[in-house]
Amino acid sequence: MNALGWPRELEGDFAEVTRALGLPPGISTLDEDRLRSLDLSPAGRLAVDTMLADVSRLREHGVEVVLDGIHGYTHELRPGALRTDVCSFHVDSATAEADTWLCTYHGACSEGLANDMAVRRIDDPAARSLLLREYGGADDEAFGEWLNDHFHDLHYLPRPGAEPWSFGTWVLWRIATLHPEGRVPPCIHRAPDPVPGQPRLLLIG
Repeated sequence: MNALGWPRELEGDFAEVTRALGLPPGISTLDEDRLRSLDLSPAGRLAVDTMLADVSRLREHGVEVVLDGIHGYTHELRPGALRTDVCSFHVDSATAEADTWLCTYHGACSEGLANDMAVRRIDDPAARSLLLREYGGADDEAFGEWLNDHFHDLHYLPRPGAEPWSFGTWVLWRIATLHPEGRVPPCIHRAPDPVPGQPRLLLIG
């Protein structure tokens, strides 16, 4: 994983942009027309210009990215040993070489977990027992397929004493994914749990 940037305060009022969007519950993809149409102060317009410039630069290099406004999630969050949403520690996967790009402009930030301080959920005896109970069958090849089909093999639990690290705000991250040609361990990460009344602005690709 690489931080393509550095912790610094970007110019512009990203909080104003978030307020002006009036985001509904869930995830809203933000296009240029919508962002340009907002009634903003010069500081708010500067924040919009900054985000759109980042999108443009990445697309020039062949990276497909979008801007999202995230105001919680509309699905029910399951118990920790069963959840497969982005707020659970996980790795991204792909069928071919690919990376994930992330930058938080406003709101709570994603977190990462060192690979040696994490254990795959399906390899943790207690979690595996809960998953087997959810599955309702024997711990056999079919159970393994079920785990894969429901993405449990991509989710992780922190080891005792593990300390997650923050991706921070205004830092553009390029993180490794799990794919057949992977040469480095994939980045274990998670999105923050929703904070009521505190939407996020996120670049993701």
